[in-house]
Amino acid sequence: MLRRLRAQLRQAVDLMARRPELCCGAILLSCALILPITLTCSRVKSVVASPRAPLRFFPSESPLVDLFLGQLEEVEGLREEADVTLVFYYAPWCAHCIAARQHVQQVALRLARQVQFVAVNCWWNQGRCRKQKSFFQYPVIHLYYRSVGPIEYRGPVHSEYLESFIQRVCAPLTYLPSVRALHTFLTQHQAVVGYFQFSTSPQPAGYIIFLLSALHALRRDQQGEVHFAVVTNQAVAEGVSLREDESVYLHRRLNSSLVFPRTQRNFTAQAVCDWVFENRESVIHWIQPTGGKSYSLEVELQKGPALLTFLPHNPLTANQLLSQVSAVALQYHCGSEEDWFPRCCQSLPVSWSADVSVCELCVSRCWALALSLQRVSLSSCRSVQNSYGVLGRGSVCCRSVPGPPPDSITGLQCRSNKTLRFYLLDTQLHWPLAQRLGASADLPFITIINLRDETHYVLNRTDALADFIQNFSASYSPLHRHLVGHKPQQQTRSLIQEVTSDSFLHTVMDSQKDVLLLYYSAWCGFCSVLNHVFLQLARLFQGNSALMVARVNVGRNDLPWEFMVDHLPSVLFFPRHRKQMSVKFPENTPMTVPNLLRFVLQHTGHAPWEEPGGGAEPRSLLEAELQALQQQVFSLHRARERLSQQLSVLWRENRRLTLHTHTLQTQNAELQEQSEQLETLYREKTQQLSDSVHRLQELADASEELLEENTLLRVLLSVLRERDAQDTQRQEEDRREEVEGQEGKCEAS
Repeated sequence: MLRRLRAQLRQAVDLMARRPELCCGAILLSCALILPITLTCSRVKSVVASPRAPLRFFPSESPLVDLFLGQLEEVEGLREEADVTLVFYYAPWCAHCIAARQHVQQVALRLARQVQFVAVNCWWNQGRCRKQKSFFQYPVIHLYYRSVGPIEYRGPVHSEYLESFIQRVCAPLTYLPSVRALHTFLTQHQAVVGYFQFSTSPQPAGYIIFLLSALHALRRDQQGEVHFAVVTNQAVAEGVSLREDESVYLHRRLNSSLVFPRTQRNFTAQAVCDWVFENRESVIHWIQPTGGKSYSLEVELQKGPALLTFLPHNPLTANQLLSQVSAVALQYHCGSEEDWFPRCCQSLPVSWSADVSVCELCVSRCWALALSLQRVSLSSCRSVQNSYGVLGRGSVCCRSVPGPPPDSITGLQCRSNKTLRFYLLDTQLHWPLAQRLGASADLPFITIINLRDETHYVLNRTDALADFIQNFSASYSPLHRHLVGHKPQQQTRSLIQEVTSDSFLHTVMDSQKDVLLLYYSAWCGFCSVLNHVFLQLARLFQGNSALMVARVNVGRNDLPWEFMVDHLPSVLFFPRHRKQMSVKFPENTPMTVPNLLRFVLQHTGHAPWEEPGGGAEPRSLLEAELQALQQQVFSLHRARERLSQQLSVLWRENRRLTLHTHTLQTQNAELQEQSEQLETLYREKTQQLSDSVHRLQELADASEELLEENTLLRVLLSVLRERDAQDTQRQEEDRREEVEGQEGKCEAS
């Protein structure tokens, strides 16, 4: 085959060499084909319209630079104009960006003189932001403090939260000029205090590192629970046992406070930040679940019982309720609200009684501070022992302190096996969760959730928080489990009584009625199938006040544990006067009307058709009901026979159709084989025809060449004949001349 193609190719090349006009025709034909294709492609490209240029996302009068074309290169220049810069990366179509636009604009109006606000459209495909940034969600908020950044804000995009975070970035450190300011700072915050001497340099290197550590902490602490402060006075620094320059102190209320170990760790911003978050204490935590599918709340609840406080929170203002909850939490965690001073004393309790015997080992400076604050006096010590060591002088004071009363929550964490964790949530952000837990319009809402026992308790408005915690921690808790129930929108009379959490006890536990209760849920498919069965059963007992058919949606109504079931659907029968002898419908028995009726008649202690006054017509009522059941059974049998006949007809028809389908499939297979054979034959004949045409074309070309050559030969032959005739004529003339010459010579002689 290849030889044949090569031979044909050689013939074509020879033919084009002998006939150059064919080559020119082929070139012209190629140009004629390429030109329409090019014009067609150019028309297709012109159909796609270019995208419209984006518009401003923020109003022009807003004090915010809107780079709506994605000019990321201009951000660096704008950052140099202010110490603090906020960059808001957005996508114009994003609903979260549209919702956050108003809050960002409000903050920009209030802080325009302190902060440079920049918005960048990171969705415009021709902008540099889209090409250089790879964001997976919008909006993205970055803050820059001079050359430090970006500090990403991951909190709620609300004006109050965002403004509070920006203010912490603007002022990451608090200056403490006096002992009183130090006292106030330690009592109100989780404090980190740094001592730096500014006499040698206006900005010591250690101060810059401490400032950077405070900025690093904002990346991990969005709520700002940890506060950093600076002390420059040595007398104030001695109040927290800081004597050396460039020392960092971490204040802890429950355990001993710590000083940054510069001999063990490098004094860098990241090391200081890691050390603070590794050793800090927090008695109460802010949590912010991001949505309905967030696992942040579940992770915290799995750690143990949790006390959740839902309260309206504004980070820019002081919250008295938050202070009260924090004070109770501090008392609960083996401490007291007034225990603010530095824990440089290690206490060892010797016995727990009405008076707790403790021995405190303190360094001398701590004793001086404690005496200055009138916390302890040397006269209260039974014995005082002074010692001297490599680390300095110390003293041991053994004394008796009054222990907490039995009904107090002071130190309850150390005296109870039910350790509580305290959490705070903002009602403006998480009100649907509070409603699901049983909250009403009254605020605040406080609840204790025990995920292991699947219980939760709600604090009443009239009870105190300390008593609520004390009752939960008791061995036999007097608290009652809160049941969250669904309240129907409107009460309608129906054959089946709908039961909720509130109406369960007085409806199901009514001693004067037999109750047949169906447990169901909206997501249970088998439960919906049983609706018509229970409707028929309810019609049989319609008008009978001694028996009630009811149902309860356990997916939306919590019930006491003793009345719960292990699977759905389930049916329980509660007989009157014997509610404690409730019976469950057998699981292996089909839930039909006769089976349910037999189940009720078997376990009731009276005839279900009897009315509480008695009468003469119960037996006739039962007979009528039985006749109705028999008629229904007879009609069901007839329907079954008709259905069987229809099924048999359908089966025969299906069998016939199956055989017919099989026959058609066989014929189709044969036709396909014949079609393939015909296609093969067609391809062969087509190939033969094309070869014949090609050969005929070659013969035609050869005949044309022969004709041309024959014509040429004829011309040559005619020319040769003319030349022969001329030569012959010349020879005759020459002969004539010779003869005439000879004759002339003869005459002359």
